[in-house]
Amino acid sequence: MRPTVPPEPKTADDHIGERPPPGPGQAALLAATITVVVLCAADAVARSYPFGPRTRNVNDLGNQYVPFHAHLWDLLHGRATGGLLVNWQSGFGTSFLPDLGTYLTSPFALLVAVFPRNEIDLAVYVITVLKIACAGAAMAWLLLRLRPGHWWAAGLLGASYALCGWTVATASYNLMWLDGLIALPLLCLVGEWILSGRRPLVGVLVVTAAWIANFYTAYMATLAAALVFLVRLWLADLPRRRRLSAAGRAALTFALGMGLAAPMVTVVYFGSAHASEGRFTRFAPVGAQDLLARLLPTTYSFGSPALFVGTTALLLALALPFHRAAPRRVRAGWTLLVLVVTLSMQWGPTHLLWHAFAAPQGSSYRQTFVVCALLVIAAWHTLSYGPLDRRALGAAAGLLALIAVVASGSLLVRSFAWPVFLMAALGALLGLILLGRRRPVLRMAPAALAAVLLVGAQLGEATATDAVATRMRLGHMDDYAPWGARQQDQADAVAQADGWPRYRTDPGREQTVGNDPLEVGGQGAQYYSSHTSAVLSSTLTALGGGWTSGGRSLQSLDNAVTDVLFSVGARVHSPPDPHQNWFPQDGTGETVTREDVPPLVTVRPSAATGAFGPSPYRNQELLLGARVYTLPRITVLDGAGKRPDRSTDQRQGVRTGGRSTITARCRAGSEVYLWAPYFAGTARLTGPSAHGLTGRFRADYHPLTKIAAMQRLGTVPDSGRLTIELSPNRLGVVPDQAVGCLDTGRLHAVVRQLKATGATKVTVSGSGGTIRAKLPAGSKGVAVVAAPRIAGWRCAAGDVAAVPAKAYHGLIAVPLDGTSSSVTCSFHPPGLRLGTAVGGGALVALVGFGTFGALRRRRA
Repeated sequence: MRPTVPPEPKTADDHIGERPPPGPGQAALLAATITVVVLCAADAVARSYPFGPRTRNVNDLGNQYVPFHAHLWDLLHGRATGGLLVNWQSGFGTSFLPDLGTYLTSPFALLVAVFPRNEIDLAVYVITVLKIACAGAAMAWLLLRLRPGHWWAAGLLGASYALCGWTVATASYNLMWLDGLIALPLLCLVGEWILSGRRPLVGVLVVTAAWIANFYTAYMATLAAALVFLVRLWLADLPRRRRLSAAGRAALTFALGMGLAAPMVTVVYFGSAHASEGRFTRFAPVGAQDLLARLLPTTYSFGSPALFVGTTALLLALALPFHRAAPRRVRAGWTLLVLVVTLSMQWGPTHLLWHAFAAPQGSSYRQTFVVCALLVIAAWHTLSYGPLDRRALGAAAGLLALIAVVASGSLLVRSFAWPVFLMAALGALLGLILLGRRRPVLRMAPAALAAVLLVGAQLGEATATDAVATRMRLGHMDDYAPWGARQQDQADAVAQADGWPRYRTDPGREQTVGNDPLEVGGQGAQYYSSHTSAVLSSTLTALGGGWTSGGRSLQSLDNAVTDVLFSVGARVHSPPDPHQNWFPQDGTGETVTREDVPPLVTVRPSAATGAFGPSPYRNQELLLGARVYTLPRITVLDGAGKRPDRSTDQRQGVRTGGRSTITARCRAGSEVYLWAPYFAGTARLTGPSAHGLTGRFRADYHPLTKIAAMQRLGTVPDSGRLTIELSPNRLGVVPDQAVGCLDTGRLHAVVRQLKATGATKVTVSGSGGTIRAKLPAGSKGVAVVAAPRIAGWRCAAGDVAAVPAKAYHGLIAVPLDGTSSSVTCSFHPPGLRLGTAVGGGALVALVGFGTFGALRRRRA
């Protein structure tokens, strides 16, 4: 018989290579259950949708994410205009793969298909809750893989991670970020598999899925998983060779996983590279008071890191350095990691590193979920080494009290925070004390009573924190109504008027959300995305368009000339949104107007010459190829009949701070337009024979986040003298050439000419990536496609090889020599070929490594 060799003693922290202890399934289920209960209870307390009358569609949730999920519903049911390559509904034709990769590649997004179209808000809510619950389950599973312990404690801490302040305050309405919340524990789990030499193929696929779901937060989660892996490697007491081998396997696993995701990642990257710059804020670290305040329950702010993980998890994390049952290296390693990562959020260079070296637009601390995860992991290491002694628990309680004292000086801690915090702290302390007892308490096992106290404290403070965040968001952000009668009326009107691709149907100037075409249908200029192209933004701005979000949320332009330029043959007109308080209701309903417009592809006699200037009226004429506007000299008078002061900044024109009038003379019967990009308020034609519309303008300047679109006001009276009454709601500026009078007769003559020489038939492929047009024989000059010339378009006249499309003042152009009677333009998303090549290489490498490993195992 062989002599029995005693096993080597285990190191303090490591169970590397062992199978998971029993209980991860129960822990994951408990974490998911607590998470769902808290989220639904908090929304019921806050009376938020779907448990109350208050909308949850704040900010980008209502403007972007719900409409994009509605568009995904249309794609899955074959009802969308366009396909995976080109979205013809937004921005007069935009690249869709970057938006798909940014907002819709999470596997959870596919769940929208099982909901009715008019319940899209409920679908997004269910997806949000499921994502957060899965994040809690994944963290609970990871904790039991890191160290054995009570399954119910792992479930409780998993829920603490899922319901952290970052989730309820920031990510619950940015639901694609929640994929990063799930990815972080899963990527850490991949690191555990690497250390134990298990599941190499599954590890690569998990990395790929995380990066495809949302590469932005997956990047942050990957950095965090790398740091966790390095700490685990340092604590493992493995020989140098095994450490280097594990590090190499980790690098290879993540490289292959990211390589397989490259086709989507590169498309998203190049989509961002060609996007409008938007508005970015300069980073400024928050003060210590506000930083510590966000560790407490029910604190809320938009510009500080939401570090709340629950009082129990915080107490345990604070106790780790003093918990003598845990080895010194364990205490030092995890404590230092939490501190270093927290400080890295407060230093500019490392803050940029967490955000992939791009300053975030909007909320600054998007990496906060990483610190929350590390706090929970540190808490688990404390608890897994046994009950806390008096020294550790007393030190933790003292630190918690110190945090509360420092945080009390912050304005973020409101009066209602203290009762919640004190009750949670009392429950957490009693629960942790009971865990160290052996005798029954109240005829219950100490562990069972402790579990009840800790779970109860968690439920109470997490519900209160989520409810407070939900209510306070409504006071700090724009909000939008869920799908209702207004959207249904708009959708019905669009469906009845739709004639794509013969002409476009615009869902209207009075928008409901920033992506109305995606939510209610049609094909318009309106578009809001992180990938709004710079060429689209600059072209529409030059033509008199308005925007918000620093140029990334483009608005519809209700203008007869631009309708001709972009073949908008039908337009829906709606009253102001009753959910908003920007403008009062006017008593009207949805109406549809139709115009005789040229086809999507027209022929111009020569290539574009000149460049856009400061006047949008002249820019429209330049793109149209004819003079149709009269620009009269205007006189602006304030309420006292005096001329206002001129602007002293880069806005050229006169200031308007109170009720004012603009007077001018134009040809009777011509259409009056007002262009005032820096004016906020209303404008109307006045006078005995004036019959006009109310022009509604929304703009600001400090900072410049939105400008107002040109507005149609009506027709010039028979006298030829027009008077426009301005009712501003803040200080604004009216430019010197604010008024344009459109000669509709001339415009109709231009339309007849463009129709006579334009395409006789236009077709668009099912994927949206190819547009074909038949032209009259012998067409010369340049064929112009009424779509922005974004990067990726290639065109050909006749049967010649396609080349990169030319530009005609921002639109797609194809030179004609008189020998071709057709034009074909195809779209190839920038970065797709590169990403496909990288992905193919990663796949070949993965197959090669797998084959080599299988052969080696067979030989062994």
